[in-house]
Amino acid sequence: MSLEEGTTEEVDPFDAWRQFFALERDVIVLSLAMFAFSLGFQMTNRYMAEYMVALGATGIAVGLFGTFGNVISAVYPYPGGAISDRIGSRYALTVFGLLATVGFGIWLGAPLLAGVAVGPVELSIVAIFVGLVFAQAWKSFGLGATYAIVKQSVPPSRLAAGFASTESFRRTAFLVGPLIAAAIFAPFTGAADDVVLAFQLILLVAIVFGVFGTLVQHRLYDSSEDSFGKQFEGIDQLTSDLRSLPEPLRPLLIGDTLVRFANGMVYIFFVLVVTDFLAVGLSLPTSVPLAGDTLSPPAFFGLLLGLEMAIALLVMIPAAKLAERVGLKPIVALGFLVYAVFPIMLISVPDGGVGPFGAAGVLALLFAFSGLRFAGLPAHKALIVGPAEMGAGGRVTGSYYLVRNLLVIPSAALGGILWEGVSNPLTGETLITGDPVLAFTIATAIGLVGTGYFLLFGKEFEAYR
Repeated sequence: MSLEEGTTEEVDPFDAWRQFFALERDVIVLSLAMFAFSLGFQMTNRYMAEYMVALGATGIAVGLFGTFGNVISAVYPYPGGAISDRIGSRYALTVFGLLATVGFGIWLGAPLLAGVAVGPVELSIVAIFVGLVFAQAWKSFGLGATYAIVKQSVPPSRLAAGFASTESFRRTAFLVGPLIAAAIFAPFTGAADDVVLAFQLILLVAIVFGVFGTLVQHRLYDSSEDSFGKQFEGIDQLTSDLRSLPEPLRPLLIGDTLVRFANGMVYIFFVLVVTDFLAVGLSLPTSVPLAGDTLSPPAFFGLLLGLEMAIALLVMIPAAKLAERVGLKPIVALGFLVYAVFPIMLISVPDGGVGPFGAAGVLALLFAFSGLRFAGLPAHKALIVGPAEMGAGGRVTGSYYLVRNLLVIPSAALGGILWEGVSNPLTGETLITGDPVLAFTIATAIGLVGTGYFLLFGKEFEAYR
């Protein structure tokens, strides 16, 4: 769908779903693939820290895994575009889908290397890192193209609603995935062996969805009408794009980078806070099949993720509509604020809960609150791509995320150091005492600085004034 200059047609926030159920071929193919890979990656990656610890990894190794994921997020999009130029979108999508499925398989086989080491390095943990190289392939492909399509398809004053439509569809998988994981974890305890077995079952589900998504897009996707990825001028084009980022994006980029750095410090440790640091499960009012009358902390964590995403799906479209009245900047700032304060709130949950709420109830409230950060996501995307010239939305988006993701790379490693602590390898003397509370407190402080900077210096997109 393209709109001519001056067209006043409004975007329908539910258009993605209507097109899907109308069985328009390209929509259903790409939507199914997006759902399959988003579901597989979401329900595995959110539990990865628990899986790694069960295999013997330290907090520092978990942090390095998060940083490695940041590296991949930063460097994959541009090579992905070059591969698409070379072999065409259909085959590129197939290759990236196949690689993601292989990555799930490598994670599945990692426990076979448990106890096998080369020097101090456990090969099972190395396999987790190798698997990420493959598993994140489809997730990191085509970011700029998605933004460009929305920019070309809706009026400037309706960008947030356009992104709310696409995000609502994609993040439905983010809701379903953790609920599947919670159901699989339900019969198991939180013991290390149980965690490994349950996670391997989750990986089998991810592999099935990965194979399905790969086959669907290879057999049914028609790329003959693709209008992007035809040319790529190499490093000169990239350098030019970075230098020509629209001026209004600069304060957004600085604030966003600080907020994402803060979140990156602790994001991968959320599961460990619930399952190990707080060790909170859920007592059920009645016994249910397989789980009995109590959900283990890993199973409860899956329910919390599902609750978080349910709130996100409820608020994204209303927030996008609200942005048309109050502007994009306040909605983006709200999302940044939730990102910033959630870590300190999570790590501060008392053992006995608060008031009438036990610890499980407090966690449920907190994860519901965390879902509000997604209220700012469509507005945030609109604020990124809005100032770009028509036809340059993909390049502007790619440049923005390249800078942000490069700067965020060390965040998880820093969080791992603060979580675990560091000793002098020669003397054994403790250099930094590990303290999860300190790690999460510093993350919140950095996030609040980023939020404050954006509130002070961030620019409103002209179409939303």
